[in-house]
Amino acid sequence: MWNEELRERFLKTDPAAYGHFPGVRFMAPKIKPVDPGMKICGPAYTCRIYGKDSYAMYKAIEEAPAGSVIVIDKAGDETYAPVGEFVARGARAKGLAGIIVDGPATDSVMLRTITDFPVFCAGFSCVTNNVWGLTGESDVDISCGGAVVHPGDIILGDADGVVVLPPEGFEEMLKKAEAMAAKEAVWRAAYLAGEPVNPLRTVRHLTETDIAAIIDTVRNGRLDDPRFIKK
Repeated sequence: MWNEELRERFLKTDPAAYGHFPGVRFMAPKIKPVDPGMKICGPAYTCRIYGKDSYAMYKAIEEAPAGSVIVIDKAGDETYAPVGEFVARGARAKGLAGIIVDGPATDSVMLRTITDFPVFCAGFSCVTNNVWGLTGESDVDISCGGAVVHPGDIILGDADGVVVLPPEGFEEMLKKAEAMAAKEAVWRAAYLAGEPVNPLRTVRHLTETDIAAIIDTVRNGRLDDPRFIKK
């Protein structure tokens, strides 16, 4: 069951860590946050919109549970921008966790100022949408950035890219990513102390107690704790 604790744990890991795990899907590198400091995480609530008709996106924003990430399939269109400042503000007011659109957004300057609501897109356009209600679907399987996205898939993204995790088994992937971050914390602390690091030797000398303690520091944001450097 998805909850805020899981979201906070995911946000302390990097999407790149999940590239090592089978079953993970990846959006194309063109999908980027409007500001490099933004990070997005939550269960996907999907929609597909066609051309200039963005009705299905507004329907998805109304329907999606709090904490969801709205993921938009533009059906190949690269011109019309369905997401701008006030779509983002409205989605944030509904308690959603962010928006990803496989196409352009608009209002780029203002979107960058909404630092607590991440928007990811493939570029920017001044050509915007209308709400006609003639086409589109919501809460369906879609494609975004070349990745298949099912409703309920777990989305995690930062400036390096976006990963899509299946809702079954994602907690085990999270634990592995936390363990990987723990190892990196050891190496980072050693480098900051001016000590050479042999990654294989360092990891082999960690006990299970060490790993558990380091994972705890990662979850609590203490990424450079020097207590866990192994020589």
